[in-house]
Amino acid sequence: MTGWSTDEHVPIRVLVAVDDSPAALAAVDVAVALSTRVGADLRFVNVVQDGELVAGLRTMGREGGLAERQGAAATAVLRHVAARARRAGVEADTLSVEGDPAPCILEQAAEWLADVVVVGRSDVRGSGLPYVGTVTRHVIEFSPRPVLVVPRPER
Repeated sequence: MTGWSTDEHVPIRVLVAVDDSPAALAAVDVAVALSTRVGADLRFVNVVQDGELVAGLRTMGREGGLAERQGAAATAVLRHVAARARRAGVEADTLSVEGDPAPCILEQAAEWLADVVVVGRSDVRGSGLPYVGTVTRHVIEFSPRPVLVVPRPER
């Protein structure tokens, strides 16, 4: 793994997967605090689901601007989290990509040479036990770098 500081336990590149969920916003706050403490570079990545739904709706003549709305929502989320970081004195890169979320997150972490990936843990399901979620589980299982999983804030 590259990019670690001289103290081999301090990450200097932190990639955060973001959407508009409470868990993702909690992950943003944790990553910003980490970046502030250790001087890490910070990158927020939002993945817009690949266009299968849009393509299917388009073939039926019912797309109705869904792709544009998804892009606008991604831009709004990235602006919001970048502003949160700035308020804490941290400048962050932002990136929106299209595709299957988990592989895209892993790909972006590899391309950027992230030292750690930060993701939010999904909401509680069913019996009240914590639910990791399929994207987070995939990132944990297949990431060659450490993954920090942040639970959503208590209500």
